[in-house]
Amino acid sequence: MVSKEGLGRFLVVVATTAIAIVAGVGLFVVYPDDVADLFGIGLALVVVLGGLKVAGNVAASAFPGYNVAEITVSGPITRDGRGGPLPSSPRATPADDVVEQIDRANEDDDVAALLLKLNTPGGEVVPSDDIRLAAQRFDGPTVAYATDTCASGGYWIASGCDELWAREGSIVGSIGVIGSRVNASELAEKVGLSYERFAAGEYKDAGTPLKELEDDEREYLQGLIDDYYETFVDRVSDGRDLDAEFVRDTEARIYLGDQAHEMGLVDELGTRREIEEALEERLETDDVVVEEFEPDRPLMARVGTSAQSVAYAFGAGLSGLADERGFRLRS
Repeated sequence: MVSKEGLGRFLVVVATTAIAIVAGVGLFVVYPDDVADLFGIGLALVVVLGGLKVAGNVAASAFPGYNVAEITVSGPITRDGRGGPLPSSPRATPADDVVEQIDRANEDDDVAALLLKLNTPGGEVVPSDDIRLAAQRFDGPTVAYATDTCASGGYWIASGCDELWAREGSIVGSIGVIGSRVNASELAEKVGLSYERFAAGEYKDAGTPLKELEDDEREYLQGLIDDYYETFVDRVSDGRDLDAEFVRDTEARIYLGDQAHEMGLVDELGTRREIEEALEERLETDDVVVEEFEPDRPLMARVGTSAQSVAYAFGAGLSGLADERGFRLRS
């Protein structure tokens, strides 16, 4: 038997799609005689597909039919998804998008629980912490689920959730921070380049690739890494209710899910279906329906993202501009 919500969604999709088809054919096939038919048909298809997307969103908003929001963190975690000076895969996770999705789910009266699917090797420190804070703000049960990899910044995020689930073969851990720089001073000397310093502040150019790193500069930069690491340990210790010394003793190792579970780094081992069954008990319901939340972007922004994917396929091998100082921090 079809539910009222299901019937409502179907009618909204049919009506909106019909409008999109009529508009697309009228605007790009029938009306402009001076536009090539093939081009017009292509534009019409774009309008129809856009109409389908809009119809689905409208139908989902009018007749939700879900009670759990699923939000995915996949790939390296960065602020904007670009990942740095070199061309990076569009699969990187823009932290601001994830935070927006979690906040939107938190404001949705139909969402009773949050499922945060993690498949990430980690990434930048502050963006990872922004996602963790958003998960902590969520008013309801929060479950982090490690699929293939939940390492470093991914585990940082998981520390903000009520539970962490994983598969037996999932890679979990890497509770540590790494900073890196390229030492190009010898290469610069070989090609006839020299570094001339104009800076105010003794450590303003610490880590610059074109000069050797002084001992005091190395100590200064290592101090930054150590401070970030202690913050990471504190986040994990507090969020996962683990002893801080135990966390340090992991020495940023990675573990398979079953070993991580034995150590207490993971709460439960299970499949996605088993997670839904556990949520049914927590929410005291017989039916958990999961809705995958996506970034709330305008149409032109989504088109731009698609264009970025195409551009990456052709241009991933081109080098980008170097960072101003060449020193990067990742968790």
